[in-house]
Amino acid sequence: MGANLHGRVRGRTAFSLVELLVVIGVIGILVALLLPAVQSAREAARRTQCRSRMRQIGIALHNYLDVNSVFPPSFCTTPEENAAGGGASWSIHGRLLPYIEQAAAFNQVDLSVDWHVQVSSGVTAMKQALYLCPSDPNDHYRTLGGLPYVRPITYGFNMGTWLVYDPVSGAIGNGAFGVNSKFRPADFVDGLSHTMAAAEVKAYQPYLRNTADPGALQPSSPSTFDGMPGDTRMGPDLTLNTGHTVWPDGRVHHAGFTTLFSPSTVVPYDLGGTTYSIDYTSQQEGKSGTQPTYAAITARSYHEGMVHVLMMDGSVQGISENIDLNVWRAIGTRAGQELESNSAF
Repeated sequence: MGANLHGRVRGRTAFSLVELLVVIGVIGILVALLLPAVQSAREAARRTQCRSRMRQIGIALHNYLDVNSVFPPSFCTTPEENAAGGGASWSIHGRLLPYIEQAAAFNQVDLSVDWHVQVSSGVTAMKQALYLCPSDPNDHYRTLGGLPYVRPITYGFNMGTWLVYDPVSGAIGNGAFGVNSKFRPADFVDGLSHTMAAAEVKAYQPYLRNTADPGALQPSSPSTFDGMPGDTRMGPDLTLNTGHTVWPDGRVHHAGFTTLFSPSTVVPYDLGGTTYSIDYTSQQEGKSGTQPTYAAITARSYHEGMVHVLMMDGSVQGISENIDLNVWRAIGTRAGQELESNSAF
């Protein structure tokens, strides 16, 4: 009996190396299968949150309308300010602060004074989460002298197709908002439900500004601006790409978009051997007493194949990047009377 006891075969208590590798491999396969589903679910949640934020902006616009009887202007300036090189007028985003539960921040600044001289208030560096799509990874602030300076936005307001502002005549674009504008619902001949108020844009967007006057004729090719001399705000360091990074500033390259090109169009510009997909503004609003502002500020997002847009009636739509350009431009006008085109939307 003792011999049998000492000769008994012991049970296995550990995995062999091969078995361990097989288990690890199976786990890896399961993770690989599950990860896309998890990522898809997270992106679906971010899209839902994005739509919700845009709806809240729509409510804020109509609350502003209720109080002021007009929709807010994109930028405020005078001929004298234009001739002198101007300051920097507050954006629609800034004008909506009291209507997005940010009255305390609003009360610390003066909309009639250049926002640059109010940085010490701390308001310009405040994160305004309502103005940021949760899918955009670049929601961090810009610095000045090592200190927080300003923060970006990812929802730009509709400034029209190509013309934004002519300082000589005072003419503005055909969009929902404009320089010194005071639009009422009756001014939207196309109807509030057929006119875009805002669309998604990307934070830290490369752009070109302050070029020679390109003229009133709308460019037909996205390659029009490639190699055009001007002030390039683009580079390999993200912080060199400063479009849509200054939420208090009402100029179109920071606070707006135009419908010259359909959503997510690549607008190429080669700089130092690297090709960037850029935005373009011919002249900063308020910086010239003679040269008009034309702009190609393209709607873009991190949602695959589409962008969200806010309509002037407060509804939110998902728009495919393959939308017909004529329809896209039609829903970007306030009084184009393209109701037949709009109906296709």
